[in-house]
Amino acid sequence: MSAIVQAFKDADLRKKILITIALIVLYRIGAQIPTPGVDYGIIAERLNALTQGDESNIFSVISLFSGGALLQLSIFAIGIMPYITASIIVQLLTVVIPRFEELKKEGQSGQAKMTQYTRYLTVALALLQSSGIVALADREQLLGQGVPVLVEDRNLWTLAMMVIVMTSGAVLIMWLGEIITEKGVGNGMSLLIFAGIATRLPTDGANIFRQSGPVVFGVVIAAVVLLVVGIVFIEQGQRRIPVQYAKRMVGRRQYGGSSTYLPLKVNQAGVIPVIFASSLMYVPVLITQIINSNKPTPPDNWWMSTVMAWLQNPASWQYILTYFVLIIFFAYFYVSIQYDPYEQAENMKKYGGFIPGIRPGRPTAEYLSFVMNRLLFVGAIYLGLIAILPNIALDLGIGGSGGGGGTMSAFGGTAILIMVSVALTTVKQIESQLLQSNYEGLLK
Repeated sequence: MSAIVQAFKDADLRKKILITIALIVLYRIGAQIPTPGVDYGIIAERLNALTQGDESNIFSVISLFSGGALLQLSIFAIGIMPYITASIIVQLLTVVIPRFEELKKEGQSGQAKMTQYTRYLTVALALLQSSGIVALADREQLLGQGVPVLVEDRNLWTLAMMVIVMTSGAVLIMWLGEIITEKGVGNGMSLLIFAGIATRLPTDGANIFRQSGPVVFGVVIAAVVLLVVGIVFIEQGQRRIPVQYAKRMVGRRQYGGSSTYLPLKVNQAGVIPVIFASSLMYVPVLITQIINSNKPTPPDNWWMSTVMAWLQNPASWQYILTYFVLIIFFAYFYVSIQYDPYEQAENMKKYGGFIPGIRPGRPTAEYLSFVMNRLLFVGAIYLGLIAILPNIALDLGIGGSGGGGGTMSAFGGTAILIMVSVALTTVKQIESQLLQSNYEGLLK
């Protein structure tokens, strides 16, 4: 808190903070403006019924990240999800496509090209996602079977305009995030997700209080506090591997000979595995609903009676187990493509660094891989347990009895994990900028 007070006393840092706050407020205003062609009155009534009822909501994750803008069909309905998905896909392509791998190694110029590719892919994904949402709304299947959410006198031009407006909104959100990153404080995309989740806290808290009573509400608040403390403890956890640099003489000058450490985080993957797993769990449901949209009655087969039954019930043990396994898998997968111990060992060897007791080169890489796998096991289990906490709460009857994850969404482990991680990163960046501004150097 003291860092925040000191930040506002610094003119340059105060300007960055005010720019960040202004753009976040603009983002939240846009999330409340309905898209042309939407019957906002019907949507408001239906959302109230969904909130107080026991119906499942397949868009709960995306809606959480958009701060509820998705179900309101606002101009920012799609939110930040297309950019997140595009960023993940581009990062994965660096392993598959040699051209992308070369760009990754080119430094700032290569990063700029990859950012441009990410933007193009974001537009394509936003167009695809907005088209799907508008199609479901037009078929009266977005907020329940046979529930109209669009105006009666709509035509093809109205639907096309909705798709264009939602796609443009996703592009504008991407631009706002980049502006915050460039001219504000912290990571822009992360802060927009933070703002979307934070806006859901009062509503979801009120729903838990109304549906479960004050005793359960107090237990949930206490659990959230303990969860925040645990997340901060794990997120700050590091395994510091000592690194020694050999001395070398260049002319009459001596270089090296210093001791440092290589920090390896316990949660090296961050929240990406949770987002991956959540998206993958909802994809079959969305595809099935789109396929069956033109059928008067859904087919009675094994897929609909078994698989779809537990995929649409987040409180079922099949859903919880599958979700947990997917998170662990994606944690290992993501870290394996992001962190290369052999490259790390080669860089250390190039600059004369070595781990005491470990030979440079391949033995160092094997040691780093061994340590990383042990940390990753703990980090993956930690991510999985945090993510399934709201599902277990639903199974116990907290936050609604129907298994609709919307009530507990903002109080879920994933949401709290994202909020705490973003808050820690932003405060650290503010403190580092304060240190730079207050550093006087050798000459005054």
